[in-house]
Amino acid sequence: MVVNYSSAFKKINDLGFLDIEIDPSLDLFKEIEKLKKEKNAIILAHYYQEPDIQDIADFIGDSLGLAQEAAKTKADIIVFAGVHFMAETAKILNPNKKVLLPDLKAGCSLSDSCPPSLFKKFKEKHPNHLVISYINCSAGIKALSDIICTSSNAKRIIDSLPLDQPIIFAPDKNLGSFLNKATGRNMILWNGACMVHELFSLEKIIRLKERNPEAHFIAHPECEESILKYADFIGSTTELLKYSQICTSNLFIVATETGILHQMKLKSPEKTFIPAPPDNACACNDCPHMKLNTLEKLYLAIKYEQPEIILEEELLETSRRPILKMLELSK
Repeated sequence: MVVNYSSAFKKINDLGFLDIEIDPSLDLFKEIEKLKKEKNAIILAHYYQEPDIQDIADFIGDSLGLAQEAAKTKADIIVFAGVHFMAETAKILNPNKKVLLPDLKAGCSLSDSCPPSLFKKFKEKHPNHLVISYINCSAGIKALSDIICTSSNAKRIIDSLPLDQPIIFAPDKNLGSFLNKATGRNMILWNGACMVHELFSLEKIIRLKERNPEAHFIAHPECEESILKYADFIGSTTELLKYSQICTSNLFIVATETGILHQMKLKSPEKTFIPAPPDNACACNDCPHMKLNTLEKLYLAIKYEQPEIILEEELLETSRRPILKMLELSK
């Protein structure tokens, strides 16, 4: 097991986290700022976090930006408002620092779709292949990889390799398929996917575009190919945010997790952003794992310095190499 969940949960229960009631009159923003200064702590938050967490964070970004920030921080404590593979990455890059995740149950459907034990057997069937893994994977998968990538730098990393180099790409089949077309490669793809990006309704998006012909439809490459085919722009979370700022259109349909809309509205308050509709009646373009983190849990995490991400020394070492390779190629 990569994260010492049972130990961490025991510490939480010993401290009474599950029974703590926070005074509703407490100014959590003020208290969190005070605790950050006292403990020399930094809050890193993904774009998919709830607006309150984004507003209190010291740095907001996508997976590449967060990894880069984690690698250079001088803080003693990193509070990672995201999901467990992101907090693991921060720990891997900072083995001597304390890394906290407000809710240890904040997992990732894409990461879960690629168990290390099964992937190891898959890799053994292709011994001459170099393994490039999307950062949205567990520390165990990172340890089995040669290079880690994000949606921001994946094409650049793949293009840097010889054309005759056979590659396994894991764990996202949709991103892998997109990259095969973008790079002219024929990478072998692991059959994994993100539950949020696979649930957009093509039929509803087409109808929405027909009713709003002036809208620009922008999508993350984790979406299925049938969705990407209709996109006016495809890019990572950061690239989508930048495009929404420079594009002359004032109306956007956005096919990715809805948390990014908070930053889009802050950066371009005069523009309108419509979340791409899922194929059912639920709010399935909200990641249920990302949204497990709350401002209250963030406050408790930094106050009690729990739950903490703990990784074995050997895993820290083997998973660090492919991440450092990514950071080197991303300069």
